Amino acid sequence: MYKYLLENAGDINWMAIFALVTFVAIFLIGTITVLRRDAGFIEKMSRMPLEDSNTLTSENADHHEK
Repeated sequence: MYKYLLENAGDINWMAIFALVTFVAIFLIGTITVLRRDAGFIEKMSRMPLEDSNTLTSENADHHEK
């Protein structure tokens, strides 16, 4: 039945359908991956840009790029 409907549907762009299905599949996989992450991991990653892990001491500051 579906084959008959697709034959009579006219000019179907199969590449566009393939691209849409691929996009939806990758989007769903990405969304599921993000939602299954541990809350602690997400909190750690959200604070990462704000943490200063490379502090300069006075000894390192004096010899910076000489």
